Amino acid sequence: MKKIIFTISLLGGVLISCNKEKTTDTTVTTDTLQQQTTASDTMNHDGHNANNSLDWAGTYEATLPCADCPGIKTTITLKTDGTYEYTATYLDKDFVNKSTGEIMWHNNGSVVHLKDKDNKENDMQLKVIENGLIGLDTEGNEIEGALKEHYNYKKVM
Repeated sequence: MKKIIFTISLLGGVLISCNKEKTTDTTVTTDTLQQQTTASDTMNHDGHNANNSLDWAGTYEATLPCADCPGIKTTITLKTDGTYEYTATYLDKDFVNKSTGEIMWHNNGSVVHLKDKDNKENDMQLKVIENGLIGLDTEGNEIEGALKEHYNYKKVM
């Protein structure tokens, strides 16, 4: 009888100690997963982003939709010194809008915010992609709908 009680106690102790190890392993795995998720919120898994991986400096062009003209030919030049030049020429009108300022990279390294040095109304956000830019709305989201393709800037130089 004493042997049976001893054996049951020994088996119970072994099972409890095995169970504790599994709980510890799960906690470590959860902590590791949480760290990986937090890191991926700010950059890609390998640390690469548009800012440090793409040849983003250069000149980009697009013709944006216009309510009272055939379009707005837009040219954006991003410079390696952290500045930009912006020109918007309204087609079939005698109006050109020019802007210069600084480039501000967002934390994820894939979005540039063009900060006009004189007129905050000219500020704009663009997603940097291979050989292009994608225009974003004021909240930083890609523009949706039938005119979406017009907000894709192609690199020309």
